[in-house]
Amino acid sequence: MIVFATGSDPETTPEQRFERLLSLPPSSKLVYKVLEQADAPLTQGQIREEALLPARTTRDALSKLEDEGLVVEQLYVPDARKRLYERRSVEAPEEADLPA
Repeated sequence: MIVFATGSDPETTPEQRFERLLSLPPSSKLVYKVLEQADAPLTQGQIREEALLPARTTRDALSKLEDEGLVVEQLYVPDARKRLYERRSVEAPEEADLPA
């Protein structure tokens, strides 16, 4: 399996990734939530169907998540034109003030 890491430092902690996730737009948070609930990595089309988002919004959300190091992109072996996306874990700091 080939894995492509993007943009951010892969050595970030789950707490740091949580802080980054909080700063992203709602569409990115929704895409992350879809990936969180999935049993396996998903293609962009599968994410789009599950999140009920337009293709362009899904691409933008995935791009932002990749830039922040919150998802990992993998090669989709059956069709090399597609990619699989898998979330990286996040963890709320114990003293975090979560929005209501």
